[in-house]
Amino acid sequence: MPTFEYVAKDAAGRETTGVMQADSEAAVVRTLGERALYPVRVLPQAPASGKRWGERVRLRELGVTYGQLADLLAAGVPMLRALDILARTAVNASLGKVISEVREDVASGMTLADALAKRSHVFAELHVAMVRAGEHAGFLEEVLTNLSGFLERQDELRSKVRGAMIYPILLASVGVTVVTIILMVLVPKFESFLGESPLPLPSRMLFGLSHVLRDHWLLLCGAVLLAVAAARAYVRSPEGTRAWARVKLHLPLAGRAVRMVAITRFCRVLGTMLANGVPIIQALTISKDAAGNELIAQAIEAAAENVRAGEPLTEPLRKSGMFPEEIVEMIAIGEESNQMEKVLLQVADTVERRTNRQVDAAVRLVEPLLLMLMAGAIGFIAVGLLYPILTMAQTLG
Repeated sequence: MPTFEYVAKDAAGRETTGVMQADSEAAVVRTLGERALYPVRVLPQAPASGKRWGERVRLRELGVTYGQLADLLAAGVPMLRALDILARTAVNASLGKVISEVREDVASGMTLADALAKRSHVFAELHVAMVRAGEHAGFLEEVLTNLSGFLERQDELRSKVRGAMIYPILLASVGVTVVTIILMVLVPKFESFLGESPLPLPSRMLFGLSHVLRDHWLLLCGAVLLAVAAARAYVRSPEGTRAWARVKLHLPLAGRAVRMVAITRFCRVLGTMLANGVPIIQALTISKDAAGNELIAQAIEAAAENVRAGEPLTEPLRKSGMFPEEIVEMIAIGEESNQMEKVLLQVADTVERRTNRQVDAAVRLVEPLLLMLMAGAIGFIAVGLLYPILTMAQTLG
C-alpha cells in the first residue's frame, strides 16, 4: 500500500504533519476528514524499503515492548523517558535502535503514531492506527495494553500452527530422503545383478525412475527451481493471489482451519480497533488486510462500502459465503445492540478455541496419511526389486 505525506489543519487552525498509508490521495483526504482535520497538502512518499538488513523483530518482542510502554506511562513516566528506557533495555538490538529513532522523532515534536508510521517495516498499519486513536482520545496506555495482548495471542496461534507442522514436515523430509537414496544407490545394484533377465512392469518402472534420477538429476533440480520461481511469481500477481487464496480455503484437511484463522484475525483486529476508538471505516480498511486472505478481504471491502453508504455490515458478509452463518448472526446482533466491539472479541475468542481443536485434528490426520504414503512408496520399491528375484527362484526351482 503506498505511503503519503500530509499537512493538515484542525478546527483551531493548528497545523499538523504526518505520514499515512492509503490506497490513494482521496483515501488520505477522507481519513483526515474523519479525524476533523482539513488537508492542506497530500504528497506521495517513497515507500519504506521493507526490512532493513539485520532488523528482524518478532511479534512477541513487539507485544512485550507495547506492554512495557503501557506500564511505564501508567506509572507516570514521561513519554521521552519511557522510550529512552525501552531503547536501552531492549533484548533485540534492532528493536532498540528503532525505538531510539522513534524517541528522536517524538522529541522533535512528532506524535508517537507518526513516528511509528515512518518505520512501517517494523510497526504495522494496524499498530499505528490504534496508537493514533489512543493519542487522540487520551487513553494511550489502554490501547498499548490491548495491543500487547492481541500480539501475544496472535503469536501463540502462529507458534501453535508451526509447532504442529514440525513432525509432519520432518516425517515427509525423511521419507523423501530415504526413497531418493534407495533409488540412486540400491536400485542400480539390483539392476546389474538381474542383468538381461525379463522384468515385470513394476521393476521396469522402478529402474526407469532410477535412471531418470541418476542421469538427469541436474535437469530435474533446475526444473524444480524454475517451477518454484514461476509459482511464486504467479502467486504474487493479482490473479495468482486470488487463485492461491481460493486453493487455501478448499484444501482437504486445512481449508476450514485456514478460513477460521483468517476470520479470527479479522474479528479480533476489528473489535480491538473499535474498542480503542478507531472509526469503523478505517478499522474495516485495516482489518481486511489483517485477515491474510484475498477472498475474505474482498468480502470485508464490500462490507466497508455498505457501511460507508449507511447500510448494515452483515449483508455483504453473508452473501460472500466466506463467513459461517452463526458468525454473521452474532455480528448482526452486535450491530443492532451497538455492542459490536464486545461481540467481535467474543467471536474471536470462540473461533480461536475451535480453530485450535481443528488444527490438532488436522495434524493428527496428516501423520497417518504421510505414513501410508511412505509405506506405499517402500512397498512399490520392494515389489519392484523382489518380484523378479522370486520369479528367477521359481524358474530355477
